[in-house]
Amino acid sequence: MRLSYSILFLLLASLCTNLADAQEMNCKVSIRHDRITNVDAQVFVDMERAIATFINTRKWTNDDYTVQEKIDCIIMFNLTSKLTDIEGGYEATMNIQATRPVFNTGFNTSIINYIDREANFKFNQFSPLVFDDNRVGSSGDGITDNLSCIVAYYIYLVLGLDYDSFSMNGGNMYFKKAQNIVNNAPEGKGVRGWKAVDGTKNRYWLADQLLNPRFAEFHKYWYTMHRLGYDQFYDKPNEARKNILSGISTMQKMNRDNPNAILVQFFFNAKSSEFLNILGDMPSADRLPYITQLSQADVTNAQKYQALAH
Repeated sequence: MRLSYSILFLLLASLCTNLADAQEMNCKVSIRHDRITNVDAQVFVDMERAIATFINTRKWTNDDYTVQEKIDCIIMFNLTSKLTDIEGGYEATMNIQATRPVFNTGFNTSIINYIDREANFKFNQFSPLVFDDNRVGSSGDGITDNLSCIVAYYIYLVLGLDYDSFSMNGGNMYFKKAQNIVNNAPEGKGVRGWKAVDGTKNRYWLADQLLNPRFAEFHKYWYTMHRLGYDQFYDKPNEARKNILSGISTMQKMNRDNPNAILVQFFFNAKSSEFLNILGDMPSADRLPYITQLSQADVTNAQKYQALAH
């Protein structure tokens, strides 16, 4: 009998471990609310907890993840003001960062570092966040649904970029899930960033470009950079460095052929600091061609690249 109890205990322990390890995300959430007055501070504590629980306890894929395989992510909402005539509604921006470990090193490489400046939402303090891929915006209240839809959208982008970095076009299904949210996005007062007419650099265009064949070279370079570049650095540093830098000309051409494409700047938001570090470790003469290419492809950081030419 004692043996039977021991076996049962082990089976239950194993089941609990598998359930604990099943989810994909390890996300820390913070809410900046210093501009918001006359609201109980507990609301923002509950807001952080609700968003983190939604992300970290939901099953986003059909794959099983161990604790070590979970994707590290940081999300910060900056509440800039209250939405007029919407109780519990906020004008907000959202910053999301996520990383992926590099094989045989203690280094994590950035896969997303992006600020969404149209992340308005309404938060119901005593209700959990709800999201259904098959019924996006199911509550019927657009500004309330917007919170879970925006978060789910970016989690799918993170997953897509992570899978893409391990296998060629491996993240395609998650980019399609993000686009499904765009196609069925909530509507209503205060909701912005889901439509082509809302601007040229928003959630609509980011999902569109990630799936548009016109930008197929992005995915080839993304895979090469990570799987044949970063992951090979420990064993073959020179070859790995070459593979990481090999696609800069691709991004330069992509930027030239698609002026102001959000995907190009989205890429450099995540990778510019890493390029600066890699170039900084190279002989001055060897880095010059890359400095020229990067300065043209990533105008926002051109001065930083050009500083390495001296």
